[in-house]
Amino acid sequence: MFGSSVAEALIFLIDTVFGLYLLAVALRFLLQWVRADFYNPISQFLVAVTNPPLRVLRRFIPGYRGIDFSSLVLMLAIKLAELCLETLIAAGRLPAAAGLLVLGVAELLNLFIYIFLFAIIIQIVVSWVSPGAYNPVTVILYRLTDPLLRPARRIVPPVGGLDFSPILPIVALQLLIILLIKPLLRLGYSLGGFVQ
Repeated sequence: MFGSSVAEALIFLIDTVFGLYLLAVALRFLLQWVRADFYNPISQFLVAVTNPPLRVLRRFIPGYRGIDFSSLVLMLAIKLAELCLETLIAAGRLPAAAGLLVLGVAELLNLFIYIFLFAIIIQIVVSWVSPGAYNPVTVILYRLTDPLLRPARRIVPPVGGLDFSPILPIVALQLLIILLIKPLLRLGYSLGGFVQ
């Protein structure tokens, strides 16, 4: 539809803006789920950035058992809007609804997996560089990764003062990407007629 350079630049901008906001909503959802400290500066920032649309959605979509369904709906809406805009720019048409939905869900699941992967890796690096350091980021990282690392520590105890337990969640998350996310992405692309 547009010149290839202009289209590429627009897609990059859409991907960046939507991706950053989607990351903020996803982190807020996960930090609520793990019951991270609400008064942590990072939590406060995420709440301030994501509160305006969530306040509106919460009037219609209640949470249930600690799960903030309004955040999930907002994340899906953001991802679907991003995919529609990018496909419209790249191909000059809107994608098929079934493929759009499958691809949106698959990409959200992929985002959650990568958040956990990066959080675990950053936590490992921080524990090597500055063990026992206390700051708002490390508190959030430990709280976020604890649901994955706690069971892994029961299976793989420390050996000679080294903690090899993060290997298990990293391998499990990579297997989820290979066995679940990649097939879902392929299905979504084929159903939606997306330009890859």
